[in-house]
Amino acid sequence: MAHPSMIDAARLFVAALGLAAVAGAAAQSPASPPPDAGQATEQTARKIAPPLNNQKMWSEVRSGRPQTTSVRGRETDVLMQPQGQTWRAVRPPIATAGGMLLALVLLGLAGYYAWRGPITLHGKKTGRMIERFPPLKRYIHWTMALTFVALAISGLIITFGKTLLLPLIGATLFSWLATFAKFVHNFTGPVFSVALVVFIVLFIRDNLLRAYDLKWIAKFGGMLDKSGNTHVPSGKFNAGEKALFWGLVVVLSMVLVVTGYILNFPNFDQTRATMQVANIVHMVAALLAVAMACFHIYLGTVGMQGALDAMRTGYVDETWAREHHEYWYNDVKAGRIPSTVAADAAGQYAS
Repeated sequence: MAHPSMIDAARLFVAALGLAAVAGAAAQSPASPPPDAGQATEQTARKIAPPLNNQKMWSEVRSGRPQTTSVRGRETDVLMQPQGQTWRAVRPPIATAGGMLLALVLLGLAGYYAWRGPITLHGKKTGRMIERFPPLKRYIHWTMALTFVALAISGLIITFGKTLLLPLIGATLFSWLATFAKFVHNFTGPVFSVALVVFIVLFIRDNLLRAYDLKWIAKFGGMLDKSGNTHVPSGKFNAGEKALFWGLVVVLSMVLVVTGYILNFPNFDQTRATMQVANIVHMVAALLAVAMACFHIYLGTVGMQGALDAMRTGYVDETWAREHHEYWYNDVKAGRIPSTVAADAAGQYAS
């Protein structure tokens, strides 16, 4: 039997080996410094706000100073274009104001029709017709008119659809409608631009201002006389129609064409800032153009009896010509306008 002192010695030897092993392992592992309070605070903050979502970094990105990008072009080394936020902030109130303007125009025209009714002829129709618009002028007018309406409707969907239509028809149907409206707008615009130039060339001569237009403006063409007894002679186009030609067709529509091309063809290498300015100008011009077009559409349809026939068939009754455009009628009868001839096609064109 082993002596007790030998057993105690063995136990002490094993314990010494264990302590030596622990000490060797501790020596191989670097000592960890005590946790720093600032580092712990930073780690806690990073859990709340990720490291890339901080004001200092984004201020640097938005500063406009050159950064580093792999894309080559006009805006090389621009990580974030700061004017974009301004564009996003400015666009909604302008669209809202334009929508209110359109609503007021439509309400005003409805009220005017309820008060005045359609403008009718005082005299009896003669049955003798006068050619007012030859075929070429009618075709180019309808081409421009139909493309304008397509652009107006699709543009209104793009501008107001997310606010007005999306809650009513749902996301799926609205996405289809908005995509369709975008394609209609993008592909109809160039057709409208060509028709617009031809229209201006064909109609500019008859829309030059004359001295007698001041009389029409002074009396507003008798539009505010409910009895219709105020007679204000005019040429082929009165001062109101000339105002629409110069304001709507020449100025606003040309602005729409130029800004539309800037937006439609980004491959012209324009910057995003240029396109954002073009977008705001395009929207303002479009809303004003649609508002002005409402007056023309109103008078060309329900507002004035016989006006639609002039552009639909090209002919008007002599009584209509004399009551609405007396100076032009006199020039036609006197033969001073060789391009416009009197015709006896009463049965074919009378309305």
